[in-house]
Amino acid sequence: MPNKAACLAVLGTGSDVGKSIVTTALCRIYANRGLKVAPYKAQNMSNNSGVTPEGMEMGRAQIVQAEAARIAPHCDMNPVLLKPVSDVGSQVVLNGVAWIDASSQDYYTKKDYLFAQSHAALERLRAENDLIIMEGAGSCAEVNLMEHDIVNLRMAARADAPVILVADIDRGGVFAQIVGTLACVSPQQQALIRGFVINRFRGDITLFQKGIDWIEQRTGKPVFGVLPWFKHFRIEAEDAVVIENAPRFAPDAASEPAIGVIRLPHISNFTDFDPLAGLQGCRLVYLQQPQGLSRMAAVILPGSKSTCSDLQWLLESGWRQQLLTYREGGGHILGICGGYQMLGTWVRDPDGIEGAPGATAGLGLLPVETVLKAPKTTTLTDFRWQGLKGRGYEIHMGRTDPPRERSLMLVDRRNGVACDDDDGCVSEDGRVMGTYMHGLFDTPAITRHWLEAVGLGHITVDTTHGPAARDQAYEQLAQHAATHLDLAAITALLPKALRERLR
Repeated sequence: MPNKAACLAVLGTGSDVGKSIVTTALCRIYANRGLKVAPYKAQNMSNNSGVTPEGMEMGRAQIVQAEAARIAPHCDMNPVLLKPVSDVGSQVVLNGVAWIDASSQDYYTKKDYLFAQSHAALERLRAENDLIIMEGAGSCAEVNLMEHDIVNLRMAARADAPVILVADIDRGGVFAQIVGTLACVSPQQQALIRGFVINRFRGDITLFQKGIDWIEQRTGKPVFGVLPWFKHFRIEAEDAVVIENAPRFAPDAASEPAIGVIRLPHISNFTDFDPLAGLQGCRLVYLQQPQGLSRMAAVILPGSKSTCSDLQWLLESGWRQQLLTYREGGGHILGICGGYQMLGTWVRDPDGIEGAPGATAGLGLLPVETVLKAPKTTTLTDFRWQGLKGRGYEIHMGRTDPPRERSLMLVDRRNGVACDDDDGCVSEDGRVMGTYMHGLFDTPAITRHWLEAVGLGHITVDTTHGPAARDQAYEQLAQHAATHLDLAAITALLPKALRERLR
């Protein structure tokens, strides 16, 4: 029987405490030390997804972690992806393919099957790699959910994976987070948790030594390190929780031009805009409360997991009128994926893909209609925009056909297969554009071309942009983690044979 990869699990005291960051750091650290490392998250809940080289859909966070590990992403790294379409329901993507739409209650009846599927994916990864860095979801101590857990302690136990528990000191109550988590789990599960990482520390770290001592004395387990807050590099966020409750933007106070992104209720793939956030000389801001847009250099309508619902929100919130006024004043608007669909005249849903069958009026800023239909398109796509080559990815239900003479770009290949298609649409005056292309700004020349189109041609886009910038950030994250974590103690959790390879 071939050797199976060792597993190391990174679980959390809650959501957004830093599990993804620690997992990403360990992927790059151990890849740099010569191991073949793969990330794994049995179940991810996020509308931020991406496409593998095989054309399968998976969580964007695990794609980031695969990039950090210097390997191609594969849907085995995230076999179950939940994409919320309402407060109580999600589309379930299983092994890279949209499977069912399920309510929370329906989903829990399928947990045993999904656990088996997820474990099979993990075993496939273990057969091909040296080390699997497993990431948990939310809190690993949700007592009402533990019976059907497929991603936290139950999966760690199945994989015989030692657990590092991550807590967030910035949100307060870090001692209660750690001790409370241990109190909520069984003695057997407590034994799986081998130590702690404390994330997002601000200030003089030496002043926290008494806190470290208290945790270690109270729990009998080590603190593997305290990670200070970092701002000198940027790692893609896993989910839109980081842009919730975006404050009202006051453009009069800004000394540089601003690009606004409308923070839709069901926003998806907001990391499309991370390359813009890294530019010097302009600001990227998320806009939640309706406000005047006249001072914005450009406004972006991002992707949405529920286009019709978000269109209705634009109307009821007052954003629709603000966008139309901005357009009448000569503003530049870009729609990506669901945002592109919203810019058209109608979004038709005859089969009830997003809810009750029907049609929803769009903004009417582009001469296109969208019909939502299965199957879902998931492709890695090579395209050309006015002669400039780029590579992005498409994830959408339905079809939008622009007039040929008004298409935005040409598509050369989808999932490696040559084609001769169009994508997107542009208004006659060039001020309104729509496209299905996620990852549009990953290519420096494409970013530069769009900035020129919206009057920001003076902004510098260097070659360390998009994927190159991400790779640089992974190295900076690995250095940051290596400085502040006890890597020798973490490595000691691994099997002897693997430790000997790392000497």
